[in-house]
Amino acid sequence: MTNLIFMGSPQFAVPTLEALTRSYNVLAVYTQPDKPAGRGKTLTAVPVAQWAAERGLPIYQPRSFRKDPTAIEQLRALQPDVVVVAAYGLILPQAVLDVPRFGCVNVHGSILPRHRGAAPIAAAILAGDAETGITIMQMDAGMDTGPMLSVGREPIRSDDTTASLSERLSHLGARLLIETLPGYLSGAITPQVQPSEGITHSPKINKADAQIDWDRSAIEIDRMVRAYIPWPGAFTGWNGQMVKILRVSETANQRTGESAN
Repeated sequence: MTNLIFMGSPQFAVPTLEALTRSYNVLAVYTQPDKPAGRGKTLTAVPVAQWAAERGLPIYQPRSFRKDPTAIEQLRALQPDVVVVAAYGLILPQAVLDVPRFGCVNVHGSILPRHRGAAPIAAAILAGDAETGITIMQMDAGMDTGPMLSVGREPIRSDDTTASLSERLSHLGARLLIETLPGYLSGAITPQVQPSEGITHSPKINKADAQIDWDRSAIEIDRMVRAYIPWPGAFTGWNGQMVKILRVSETANQRTGESAN
């Protein structure tokens, strides 16, 4: 049986990990360190870590591979055949990519080369794309620039938020990976270089990005509100206070919406 290591952090990555455990020997799970959550800022394990812990899988949470050489040595000692990555959130240096004999395979939340980067799902909604999808790709040292193994497509609904679209894409990614991985490992699938045209980038989202500019069109504001659910939440100022915008709709002569302080 193929021995693999899984790297992922948010809920988006959980269906992929779950699918892998049914077909492969998962040696260990790498996730981001526990993060402060809630009003009390209590350290809380990320969703992948919670899922793995409940099933007794070994968990590693290095803060950085670049700054912690022992983390790479630890990874090398596990001797994985392949590393599968889904929304891990840490940059993998070449030294990590070179560890598994079949390299590192990424489950990316867009149809590459569109929306390379940290926030492809929100970027697709912001751009008004009619569809997005999942690309299974062989990782290289660039930011989502490696050759593609397979692509799955998913329509974007008019009421989709990043949360709802992420949920569907998470299951599409799990299915597509399980369909793709055997052919990749056997050599039956030949990695395809990404197209040189249509490249866009989706940088990491900051809270300030979600402040609504009311000079934008109603369509753009609607996309903003949906793209920034669940985080950081679109917001505006009102009477000296910050007001979060949960939903908007366009009418003929006025704007309506729901808000939460």
